[in-house]
Amino acid sequence: MSQPVKVGVVGVGHMGKEHARIYAESPKAELVGVHDLDPHTAKKIADKCKTRVFTTLGEMVDQVEAVSVVTPTVTHLASAEPFLKKGKHVLVEKPIAMDTREARAMVELAEKNGAKLAVGHVERFNPVLAALEERLGRPRFIEAHRLSPYPGRSTDIGVVMDLMIHDLEIILHLVRSPVASVDAVGVPVLSKGEDIANARIRFQNGCVANITTSRISPEKLRKIRVFQDDAYLSLDYMKQEGEIYKRLDGKITRDKIPVMKGEPLKNQLEEFLDNVRHDTDPRVGGSHGFAALQLASQICGQMTPIGA
Repeated sequence: MSQPVKVGVVGVGHMGKEHARIYAESPKAELVGVHDLDPHTAKKIADKCKTRVFTTLGEMVDQVEAVSVVTPTVTHLASAEPFLKKGKHVLVEKPIAMDTREARAMVELAEKNGAKLAVGHVERFNPVLAALEERLGRPRFIEAHRLSPYPGRSTDIGVVMDLMIHDLEIILHLVRSPVASVDAVGVPVLSKGEDIANARIRFQNGCVANITTSRISPEKLRKIRVFQDDAYLSLDYMKQEGEIYKRLDGKITRDKIPVMKGEPLKNQLEEFLDNVRHDTDPRVGGSHGFAALQLASQICGQMTPIGA
């Protein structure tokens, strides 16, 4: 059996503390330490996970084989760069970077120094998606809804980069065709950037995707519906449930899709550790994160303000 991966976590706030927890519990990992700009937060999580605090990234870089970067998007490149330059493997939360220039720099650094670069598009590790992929034919129309209450975090980016990007990466993965055109609308409500957005994407193979995202909803909702020639699949990421509708003998049949439930973030981090231990490619690598960011940037650039 391979030795546990010596891993660190940079940024142990809302999401980073979950990375630290999972690494601390995993037999595949040795959590050698955490770093956060808030010393109190860093110590609290380090004590809870029975590990140490690194006061600087320079202290951490020589002690780890791999690292999770879970900091504000604007700092992703600066946080990941010291590790990538030394060939350390990096999992960076989504979006990969603030813009495509920084994202390209991260991808090139990883390639140049033989480091694995994974991007935290966690829904790709949701068991629901595996159930969909097993039944996927040629998607003709995709509809995705992602709604949540106002988070009070990640407000340095708009809802497209914060939430919609999850669905964009998944849809690019499912359709596997170049984008032909994008129409988008959005409106800021509580933030400087848009809090509600809708995008309609046409692909060169004829598939159309309609995506609605809000972070000022009173309810949480994460669903995707895929229409293809022989079936209609409806999946709920939160409940990890799904249904498939088919036409049989002139009638529409409905069947439950069996889903082996699990914690998507744990699945993601465990697979990242396996990538490092067994020298395999990440399921969502730097190029996938770059493509999702590029499409999100296109949507933001073409967004028409609602009411304009």
